[in-house]
Amino acid sequence: MNSLVISGVVVGLQPLRYTPAGIALLSFVLQHVSEQTEAGLKRKVECEVQAVALGDLAKSNIQLGLAIKAKGFLAKRSAKSTQLVLHIEQLQIEKLEANLKNI
Repeated sequence: MNSLVISGVVVGLQPLRYTPAGIALLSFVLQHVSEQTEAGLKRKVECEVQAVALGDLAKSNIQLGLAIKAKGFLAKRSAKSTQLVLHIEQLQIEKLEANLKNI
């Protein structure tokens, strides 16, 4: 199983482009900050995740500073790369105030 659900704020955004097959593609960076419990101890977690949305999701008005919850799968950026990218299958826009309470 390869599934990831993460919430965060869009902190990097590339222009919308199209694949050779004509499919819309949007690449962006999602910044996540939360507090998690690990081995009974609270831990502050911060990370930035490279993400890509294709098709209708790429046209869903994703903007810098937008708080979102994304669900998708991880895959290598390319055949020769070891860098992982989140391929978004579902996207939900969240209220930024709710995210700030978790920081």
